[in-house]
Amino acid sequence: MGKSTDFRYNTGATAVPWAAVGENYNVQDLMEIIKFLMQGEGKEYEEALEAVWQQVKKLDALATPPGKLSLGSKVEEAEEACNKYLGTETSTFVTNATAGFEIAYKYANLKPGDEVIVPAITFVATMAYPLAVGAKLVFADVDPRTINMDPADVARKITDKTKMIVPVHIGGYPVDLDPILKLAKEKDILVLEDAAHAFGAMYKGKKIGTLGDFAAFSMHEVKNITSFGEGGILTTSIPGYAPEMKRARFLGLDFTCPIKDWLYNITPIQGKEKPFVPGNSSTTEIQGLGLTLQVARNEEIIAARRKAAEYLNSRFAENDAIIAQDLGNDEIKPTFHLYLLQIDPAKAGGDVQILKKKLEEKGVTQIAHFGPLYRFKIVQDMGYDSDEIAKTCPNCEEVFYKRYTHLPLYGLSDEQLKYMADSVLEAVAEMQAGK
Repeated sequence: MGKSTDFRYNTGATAVPWAAVGENYNVQDLMEIIKFLMQGEGKEYEEALEAVWQQVKKLDALATPPGKLSLGSKVEEAEEACNKYLGTETSTFVTNATAGFEIAYKYANLKPGDEVIVPAITFVATMAYPLAVGAKLVFADVDPRTINMDPADVARKITDKTKMIVPVHIGGYPVDLDPILKLAKEKDILVLEDAAHAFGAMYKGKKIGTLGDFAAFSMHEVKNITSFGEGGILTTSIPGYAPEMKRARFLGLDFTCPIKDWLYNITPIQGKEKPFVPGNSSTTEIQGLGLTLQVARNEEIIAARRKAAEYLNSRFAENDAIIAQDLGNDEIKPTFHLYLLQIDPAKAGGDVQILKKKLEEKGVTQIAHFGPLYRFKIVQDMGYDSDEIAKTCPNCEEVFYKRYTHLPLYGLSDEQLKYMADSVLEAVAEMQAGK
């Protein structure tokens, strides 16, 4: 008698099994995965690959394929690794941070007319769900030093229709959360932290992801750590809500009250005011394994990124027109996902658009990672007046068009890091000389 490997076929020992995995990956498929993850060329590479192929074929004769590829033990292990790292018990592994945002937004029972305060500068995923359901986006201006959401502007823009505030930890630098959380608590407003860049960041002794009502991290390929290219972790501080989040990840599956003559039920997910219909953002076992492995070395990754940022700061101190990245302090510990490079246009002899062109000519990759959300056509076509919004976000307009860009911090050799610092200093010196 065989045993079942999946809840759908959990009918006990059976003489006629029903495989949970319809078609397993074979040994040839595995070799293609190895070649994808360990790319190379040349005679020595091909010889090493052939040696691996011979050993993998021997292993194949002794091995059995996994009984499950989605939402199994490896996904649970990844969630436990994140729980241990963050100091929570609520980590829920979803397809991406955007899916995590959607669960939190659905919990808020957003509807047309409800207002959601988002920062003027961030990635489009932050605002996608409210925009889709007809909620009103209210754009908070940014702190010009960090380009994070400005708590003072949030306070000015709260109304009796505000349902959610969404601080975004840009580049992994924590938002000043205390005043935002205080305002939200006083007015019964939910706080969803867009922590896409901030896995491992700390604010006043606590890990980001444990402070707001919800927080979502991204494990996309460009982030500090990844779960094989895509993935996200959703956490919550709402007591007892973690089981509902896990059901919300997979269509409201409910084993507690199966329908007559069946295995389970589908029930709605409890929101703040009323239940909601969930979607499907389930994750794979391979993603779970990948995330667990990288969580284990996240502190090493942050340390390496910080070291690179410290080097750039030490170099940029040579020219007071360059405003270097804030490295944090005892209370604020960033993840250094991006290096925030700013200039003082008056001292530099021009704005950042000139600097960006000069750096491009020197072969230095840089980009202001996120633009003003209200400038996107999708926002304009949904009825928003970009120019009127811009008047309420003067800091955003100033820093984006005149002051900042982002530099890479990871995967660079010492020579590349030095060349990047040299190039920035040279480019600013050229601007100051009127060249």
